[in-house]
Amino acid sequence: MEALLQTTVLDRRRHLKAWVVVDRLVGAQAMGGIRMTAGVNPAEVAQLARKMTLKLGLADLPIGGAKAGIVGDLPHGAARADCLRAFGEAIAPLLHGGVYLGTDQGITYQDRQLIYAAAGYDLREKPAGQVLKCSWSELWQRCQNVTGCGVAEAADMCAQVFDLPRAERSIVIQGFGTVGRGVARFLGERGYRIRAVADEAGTVLLDEGFDIERLIAVTNSQGLIDRSRLPQGAAAVAAPADAWLDIDAGILILAANSNAVTRDNVGRIKARLVIEGANFPCTAEALEVLKKKGVVVVPDIAANCGGAAVTALVLTGKVPALPDLDSQVAWFFNEVRSRVRRNIEKIIRYPTTDSQSLTDAAHQVASAGAMS
Repeated sequence: MEALLQTTVLDRRRHLKAWVVVDRLVGAQAMGGIRMTAGVNPAEVAQLARKMTLKLGLADLPIGGAKAGIVGDLPHGAARADCLRAFGEAIAPLLHGGVYLGTDQGITYQDRQLIYAAAGYDLREKPAGQVLKCSWSELWQRCQNVTGCGVAEAADMCAQVFDLPRAERSIVIQGFGTVGRGVARFLGERGYRIRAVADEAGTVLLDEGFDIERLIAVTNSQGLIDRSRLPQGAAAVAAPADAWLDIDAGILILAANSNAVTRDNVGRIKARLVIEGANFPCTAEALEVLKKKGVVVVPDIAANCGGAAVTALVLTGKVPALPDLDSQVAWFFNEVRSRVRRNIEKIIRYPTTDSQSLTDAAHQVASAGAMS
């Protein structure tokens, strides 16, 4: 299936090169994130737009998938701001026409506000946004852990469904950004032992499990853990960079970059459950190996839909009238938990052959939902 729209945005004076792909419109609407990295390209943007269509279809959210990519990864400053303003001006017709573009890798909430200001776009001025009890920015300050909440729900549900013994309910988290920290918090509250966490500097390990709030307290906003402030008994492993693969734990959460697990390193995984908290964290070849080994992989489109679900619920007018912001935020978190659990139930119950996996089932169920 070809994308519905693919357009290039170019402004050499302000160092802007970008692409927007609308994979599908449902009810005249589509949505997805904007990512800003040095290596982003049209094929990647199109692939991510299709992924969003499938994610929304699986979660029974009536809106199509889209994506944008800006070449750059510029440091904060005047050049970056000019680039983002130019992008906002260019995509204004799409935003006002029903294609919502939000945050993704390399784009912060503050960046998004700069883009929207340049586009003259304010979601709360739209009918669907008027139900919100606060600004869009404030809502996301309150809901920043919602994707991590959904990923944690997927891990907890699968630990029960696949009879993971209590003694094996230990966790390795690859990536300690917003999603990874959210996963750690929610699973820690449910009694899981967070045995190891990986960030850009390597892996930190504590056999008895980290006190998550203390670990988060020594982690900066980019997800980098201060090694000088680790708790007593914790070990810091700088090399190899992917030492998290070698740690014996029941559940591995992939919450960082794409293609983290490949055919070259997949054999080192010791977990019984792998939860894809990032987009495309496992290559197709790695997924085949894990399937043959009997490792259960919960695919990204089923597990990491939390942030997309909140946005889609607002855009499609699904948010009920509630008395205050606290009630509204609680409703969003509960709705994400419920939709993730339904995702898992659907793909587990889907009739598959021995040659198929949960990933295969998820894509088949999602395709049917996206087309309905």
